[in-house]
Amino acid sequence: MAQRTVLVVLFDGVQSLDVSGPVEVFAGAEKHTPGTYRIHTASLDGAPVRTTSGLTLVPDRPLAEAPHPHTLLVPGGQGTRRPDPRLVDWVRERGPRAVRLVSVCTGAIVLARAGLLDGRRATTHWAYCDTLARNHPAVEVDPDPVYVRDGPVATSAGVTAGIDLALALVEEDLGRDVALTIARHLVVFLRRPGNQAQFSAQLAAQTARREPLREVQRWITEHPDGDLTVQSLAARARLSPRHFARAFRAETGMTPGRYVDRVRLEHARRLLEDTADGIEEISRASGYGTPEAMRRAFVTALGTAPAEYRRRFRPATTH
Repeated sequence: MAQRTVLVVLFDGVQSLDVSGPVEVFAGAEKHTPGTYRIHTASLDGAPVRTTSGLTLVPDRPLAEAPHPHTLLVPGGQGTRRPDPRLVDWVRERGPRAVRLVSVCTGAIVLARAGLLDGRRATTHWAYCDTLARNHPAVEVDPDPVYVRDGPVATSAGVTAGIDLALALVEEDLGRDVALTIARHLVVFLRRPGNQAQFSAQLAAQTARREPLREVQRWITEHPDGDLTVQSLAARARLSPRHFARAFRAETGMTPGRYVDRVRLEHARRLLEDTADGIEEISRASGYGTPEAMRRAFVTALGTAPAEYRRRFRPATTH
């Protein structure tokens, strides 16, 4: 098996966890299966860099002396807001030569400035998706997923999403068993599916200003198996269905139906991850009614059936 070189780009203002998270995953895989990964770090001039948290990272060498990478990883951080033009030029030149080009968090901004995301689907930290889309209209920015794969380019959301993406790459390279071992060691999920939302429904939706609507939001979350039709929810809020639907969307940023769909999906995911309950029982408890209805919802939202989701994404445990 050929050894894969992983090169991590460092710069002042880098987010330390964007670096250490993926590095720990690849280093863990190398310890488990020696000879699979060789990790290098490099900065523009080879000098130490200061992270956003104040930590100092010492690179192995200057970028000009860095080895040709199999996987080139560009982390995020405040230093990506106005990246050094020399860094962008280096990424523009060397990025296309890598077998895999990966960004964590706002590292996608550097890739976009280098023109390497044009015509591709990508994501970044939710707080910067609008900025990325506005400044780089040739990039198809998807603000929802944890990470996005588009050919040889992989972009991930904020901070811990870099760990999810790195685990997915290790699984791709070395198989699920190795990725599972690394996840257990790090005490994390094997990996969250890439198209899982960055936010839960409660975080993705704004909290309504009016108490009746806030109460409806709480009711939905606490009773995913209840009658959550617009008519029933409107009656709970003491509003007409039309007025309720319009007010709910105006104050939360999503329709009642979309909010209910997200809550039910999250509830079912948690039961699949945390319990041994059967699929039929979970489908009823989550408001789907039947396993087939839940299966359709999972395939549409996550690209996988509930049973497969449980097999692949249940949290690893340590002993």
